[in-house]
Amino acid sequence: MTLNQSNNFLSFQSQIKRILPNEAEAFFQSLDTDSPTSIRFNPLKNYSNKLGSEKIPWADNGEYLAERPSFTLDPAFHAGAYYVQEASSMVLEEVLKQSADLEEDLLALDLCAAPGGKSTHIQSLLSESSLLVSNEVIKNRANILSENITKWGLPNTVITNNDPSHFDKLNVQFDVIVVDAPCSGEGLFRREPEAINEWSPEAVKLCATRQQRILADIWPALKPGGVLIYSTCTYNSLENEENLQWLYEQLDAEGISINLNDDWGFTETETNGINGFHAYPHKVKGEGFFIAAVRKMEGREKKLRKQKKPMNFASRQEIDTLKPWLRNPEKFDFIKHNDLFIALPNHWKEVIHDINSNLYIISEGINIGRLKGKKLIPNEALAFSTELNLEKASTFELNLEETLNYLRKENFDFEAMNNGWNLITYQGLGLGWANRIQQRVNNYYPTNWRIRMGS
Repeated sequence: MTLNQSNNFLSFQSQIKRILPNEAEAFFQSLDTDSPTSIRFNPLKNYSNKLGSEKIPWADNGEYLAERPSFTLDPAFHAGAYYVQEASSMVLEEVLKQSADLEEDLLALDLCAAPGGKSTHIQSLLSESSLLVSNEVIKNRANILSENITKWGLPNTVITNNDPSHFDKLNVQFDVIVVDAPCSGEGLFRREPEAINEWSPEAVKLCATRQQRILADIWPALKPGGVLIYSTCTYNSLENEENLQWLYEQLDAEGISINLNDDWGFTETETNGINGFHAYPHKVKGEGFFIAAVRKMEGREKKLRKQKKPMNFASRQEIDTLKPWLRNPEKFDFIKHNDLFIALPNHWKEVIHDINSNLYIISEGINIGRLKGKKLIPNEALAFSTELNLEKASTFELNLEETLNYLRKENFDFEAMNNGWNLITYQGLGLGWANRIQQRVNNYYPTNWRIRMGS
């Protein structure tokens, strides 16, 4: 789509001509082409109906689609079988693989995480004994993040709603921090041409200042020797290379050598030994993106202290009722928050307790549900969880039309459904719960998630 020739665009055009003096014409021609559509499959969901037509070479589970379907009308999308994600940003996978030992049990933080593309990607890359804290400072965006991570279904995540400065309260530090910083959005101009109206050289300066504030606030939360991955969806040097320079000068960050395949088309730059990579749309099949990795060489290392306020653990009798619902119950501690029972990875018990004591939690671990006597009223999160024990749950498979009715919270055919709680599935993928009581059925798909689009 052609960008309008506003003063903003003319300023942007001048900037690109400075950055890419010999490639500016090809760059601007690429902005008049269609944006590629790409998705990333969930490796832990058993989904065989592959949609992709071409592999993304820098992401093991990433694929380009020949055309953009209606994702809203695909139940597999709602089941967390795949995530619709821009291809250039998936290069995070290669940078993370080269900068951190993913075989280790890592404590990782995705600081600016909404809507969840990078968090679900990081989840799929970390070892199953690692823990990801996924944070978003804006409340309504944090709720969207929580929905997407819930549907992805992995249990090793805590979702928080905090300002970066709050993380200094923790008694733990992170092995890896990803800062996909809020930026001026230049890399989105092809996909969202109207975004140029919000752009200006002054906005770029404001974004760069805010990015430095975010980096300064979160730096104490990174372990000495830990890795910080910095990325933006923009082209200018002020938000990219000059922020790497600032990290080097102000925080003594040291570059981590990253090598990307030349055939992928990323453009490498170097700033005081820190190499960064640009994705330009005339060279990479994707939108504009920048990424770099640095290491924290020195600093105070915190020691985890026991919290004064104890966690509210479930009783032995309650645990006996909850355990059969999970595939690997021995890996979890069961706590009670009000009347909701939650399974938390026991390997990270003290760390999660520290996070609970110092940050605002949106969600953590697996929300299993509530108990009514010795019977579980399952939470929607359990339906999506890769830890759900399918031998315990009664499943009810629906065809496409009936599944869409379920997702709209409309009537669907339940004649063959067992009485009681049923896991609604589509092509074997869990989507939510329904409770049959004789000749009626209650649809427990969350109202705020329901599809509002017609056929």
